Parts: sequence; C-alpha cells; structure tokens
Amino acid sequence: MPEPLRVGVLASGRGSNFEALVKAVEAGRLEVTMALLVSDRPDAPALDIARAHRIDALCVDYKQFPSRETHEMAVVAALDERRVELVCQAGYMRILGAGYIERFRGRALNIHPSLLPAFPGLHAQRQALEHGVKVSGATVHFADEGVDTGPIVLQAAVLVLPGDTEETLSSRILAEEHRIYPEAVRLFAEGRLTIDGRKVHIRESP
Repeated sequence: MPEPLRVGVLASGRGSNFEALVKAVEAGRLEVTMALLVSDRPDAPALDIARAHRIDALCVDYKQFPSRETHEMAVVAALDERRVELVCQAGYMRILGAGYIERFRGRALNIHPSLLPAFPGLHAQRQALEHGVKVSGATVHFADEGVDTGPIVLQAAVLVLPGDTEETLSSRILAEEHRIYPEAVRLFAEGRLTIDGRKVHIRESP
C-alpha cells in the first residue's frame, strides 16, 4: 500500500487547528502522516502540542534571519527535508512569498475565520461585527500570492448573534474551523480536489 500523505503544519500561536488535525489522525478520521510542525516563534504553544503527540517540532525563529526571504528559504528547506507533500498553514503569522508559493503551489492550504472573500487579513471576526453582517464563518483555501485570496476548498457558515463579542463569535467560528480543516485535508489526501482557475472541484468518493 502507498505511504500516507506527508503533512507539514506551519503555526505561530496556540495551535488549535493543528491539534484538530492531529486528533483527526489519531481518531482514524484522517489517514495522513503528520511529518512536521514548524513555528516561527520559540514560545508558540503549538510546539508543545507537537511534542506531546511525538510529532517532529521545529522552531525556525524569524528573529535569527537577516531577511524574510532567508527565513522563508529555511522553512521550505525543513519541509523538503521531511518530504512534506501538503502544507497546512494554521495561524501562521508570517507573510509567505513567491519562493514558498511556487514550491507548494496547489499543495498548501490555509484556514481563515470568515466567509472569504469577505474580511481577509487580520481581525476578521472584528471586521464582521463592525460591518454588521448576519452570517460569518470559516474558509479553507489554497494559498496563493495574495492575502487570503486563493481558491476556496470548503466553507462553513456561522450565525452572528445579537450581543456577540469578538470573543464569542471567534469561539463559534473556531469550532467550525476544527471541523472543516481536517475534512479539507482528507479530500486532498484522497486526490479528490482539482483546481480550475478560481474554482476547486470536489470529486465524488469512488
């Protein structure tokens, strides 16, 4: 049988989406190998999650590199060294440039807490509340050169309730992120995603 898809994860913070992927693997809902967790911050809780689950954890501290490009090259080298086939950006707060995108074009996923193309970038939940929308949500998309602009794989809607704060809305959106990110990775691992311009087609399961 072929070896399971090798997945690398990039995370800068608490790593809750990374942990959701790990739990999906351990529960048998996702048949991939978690090959590497990379963080740009030495104090990121995501590193502790990886070590607790005996997953290779690596800090590539951006402060130790003279430029964004050299830091990015070190991250790409670490992913290549572990033979990573799919990269999952999970709260990774560094801007990723052309070198990374070209290396992993069509093989890098990102998760964002809004129904893209609405509210890209930082503080999406705050933007949603300030705009008075009635529905927000979460989006998994392929990474490209823009900020949260890549082809959309999956989305989940979340109602904005009267009295919602940024924290309460974020919490409900996060629960949907934890549901759809493993599902998107599963679809990729099963070879069921095809990118056609801005559209992502999902083939039926054999």
